[in-house]
Amino acid sequence: MDCRINTLAKKLVDYSCKVKKGEKVLIEGYGTRTTPLIEKLIERIYEKGAYPFYSVYDDQVLRAFQMGCQMEQMKLEASWQRLRMENMDCYIGVRSTENKLENSDIPSEQVETVSKTVWQKVHVDIRVPKTRWVVLRFPNPTFAQTAKMSTRAFEDFFYKACNMDYTKMSAAMDHLVSYMNKTDKVKITGKGTDLSFSIKDIPAVKCDGVMNIPDGEVYTAPVKDSVNGKSFSNAPTIYDGSYFEGISLTWKDGKITECDCAVGDKQKLLSIFDRDAGARYAGEFALGVNPYITQAMMETLFDEKIAGSFHFTPGASYDDADNGNKSAVHWDMVYMQTPEFGGGEMYFDDVLIRKDGLFVVDELKCLNPENLKD
Repeated sequence: MDCRINTLAKKLVDYSCKVKKGEKVLIEGYGTRTTPLIEKLIERIYEKGAYPFYSVYDDQVLRAFQMGCQMEQMKLEASWQRLRMENMDCYIGVRSTENKLENSDIPSEQVETVSKTVWQKVHVDIRVPKTRWVVLRFPNPTFAQTAKMSTRAFEDFFYKACNMDYTKMSAAMDHLVSYMNKTDKVKITGKGTDLSFSIKDIPAVKCDGVMNIPDGEVYTAPVKDSVNGKSFSNAPTIYDGSYFEGISLTWKDGKITECDCAVGDKQKLLSIFDRDAGARYAGEFALGVNPYITQAMMETLFDEKIAGSFHFTPGASYDDADNGNKSAVHWDMVYMQTPEFGGGEMYFDDVLIRKDGLFVVDELKCLNPENLKD
């Protein structure tokens, strides 16, 4: 077994979740390739004197289950899962999906049913605010293929990105948090993007390996009605099991008034934004800074951390950076601004702070890739 799995398991248990003696830890694995890591997680949790609990889900079985699910059925499922989650101190979620489009043919009605029951009642209401949690993706050949790498090369990349020195990153992030907390107006320009909004009085939060692995972003939220202009996501994305490229959005007074995509089902795109009243408003704005992640691979947990990127998120805001927007949707749309992806500029209160993916303000240069790599 790859010895780097031991390092990762220890990081997840000790650093991310800070598991203590006597605590209860739920591990959920999606895809049977997660079992080597789950085994090491269980061993480490026992070493800490804590109690592991686990479930491993097969993607094809889960698809079959969700294809015909009904609201009353899923309410009961959510009640069982909610009871279990309420008894946990920590949660570790590991995915290693073999087919990223496995759920692409699940009807929108079923997707919405699962979203409003299991996801909302168990994860949004209980897991996120009431446990110490971390989620991650685990390598497999499909994951490597979407990243356009061999399996071995992808594994090397994966462990560099996941096992990096998050203590060093965390200290550097403090400068960006401070800068964002003093900022009112944000303006972003680039290919297909001319976007302006305010982040005044909404806290900036650093993500330094505690809730996501790999990590590397600082997020806040736009003032709900302040977003105006156009945005263009140049990173391919999968949401609700459907694939999209080149999503263009027009914003007016905070709301998406027009949407289009270069590749993907436009009716599905519309159905996502029409899911509820908050789906057409933005709930998050974040800057990615992980120095080892430089391209999109259709995995949000990686793509949103791309060095030189930002993401702008239709849907719900987080409680610790709350702009008042509530929604069952939270769709991180990634915009890469490094030169190979067209470049771009970002201004805070009319001051250029990042150009073509690199910070140009002295106090923020510590977050550029050459200063964060081990």
